[in-house]
Amino acid sequence: MMRLLLVEDDPVIQIVAKAALGRADFEVSVAQNGLEALRCVATAAPDVILLDWMMPGLDGPSTCARLKADPATKDIPVIFLTSRSGEEDRQRCLALGAAGIIAKPFDPQTLGADARQLLTGAA
Repeated sequence: MMRLLLVEDDPVIQIVAKAALGRADFEVSVAQNGLEALRCVATAAPDVILLDWMMPGLDGPSTCARLKADPATKDIPVIFLTSRSGEEDRQRCLALGAAGIIAKPFDPQTLGADARQLLTGAA
């Protein structure tokens, strides 16, 4: 089972995404924001990170940049889960080293498959 860290500040999205990913055979842990995500990754590195873009404190792009700059975490795939899915935002995510974007609102029925597809493409 693949370990996934969901970094999302919206409690409703946390519940829906966690349930959807659990059904897709992901073991899901949740962080509320970027700083909490960095602490979680330092204690138990996940196999993949699903990262919200807009969060209080440390936002998604800044969190991704820190993860990719750290030799201990640079190889963990990061997928953005965001309503900011225009081409400019997509290019910025890829430039930061992300595997891709899953647009909000996402389909809970396909969220796990969408994440796995991006991971396969990143491999």
